[in-house]
Amino acid sequence: MPANDLALLIRAARTAGQIAARFWQQAPRSWEKPGSQGPVTEADIAIDAMLHEMLSGARPDYGWLSEESRDAPARLSARRIFIVDPIDGTRAFMKGERAFAHSLAVVEDGVPHAAVVFLPMLGRLYAGARDAGATLNGTRIRATGRAALDGAAILIASSALRPQFWAGPVPRIDAHLRPSLAYRMCLVAEGRFDAMITIRDSWHWDSAAGALIVGEAGGVVSDRGGAPLKFNTASAVSAGLVAAPPALHAKILRRLA
Repeated sequence: MPANDLALLIRAARTAGQIAARFWQQAPRSWEKPGSQGPVTEADIAIDAMLHEMLSGARPDYGWLSEESRDAPARLSARRIFIVDPIDGTRAFMKGERAFAHSLAVVEDGVPHAAVVFLPMLGRLYAGARDAGATLNGTRIRATGRAALDGAAILIASSALRPQFWAGPVPRIDAHLRPSLAYRMCLVAEGRFDAMITIRDSWHWDSAAGALIVGEAGGVVSDRGGAPLKFNTASAVSAGLVAAPPALHAKILRRLA
């Protein structure tokens, strides 16, 4: 991977933030995507177009996968690929909330090698590169070392705490949630929360950047069954997500039904 891929992602993420700021709290036009895939706004589309022009223009041999672009099978034959979510947390963005993110990653042979998650309205830029650590606004970050599940601060939807998802009693945890899945993963990497759990299937554009940042911060990320995440696959979907420090990650997997 070219050494300056991370710098390219950072520039692109900051430009995305400038575009988002122009639309934020300005009632941007929005509509529902086909197939019950949720809302999209004119800001999502404008950022997607900019990202494609900037990133693919700089790396024309890289493949492309974005939530807001038509998927092209040609990406599957590319060794390196950009995986981006122009706005992760579109509903929060539409409500004028601050906790939406731009999620950008370079994946090589199915593994993320450079990643940025930028929350422009919060001024938080998370970044990571393979074997080079993870940072928040340039300062190194680290996941917690927590091992105990009971009492852990976990980012999880209330629906995932239903008894059918757990073997034995539902664990007694300190439950929280944030709109952006990428942001949730970065909060685990930062050590502000001990873990995040998503039972529902997750798109690769939501998780590719966060997965690298968590891993570089000393955490472990898998699907809900414990399998390592593999990106740039035909379906572009993971069977849920679990991100946590190693010992806590293992305990969560043992307790999930």
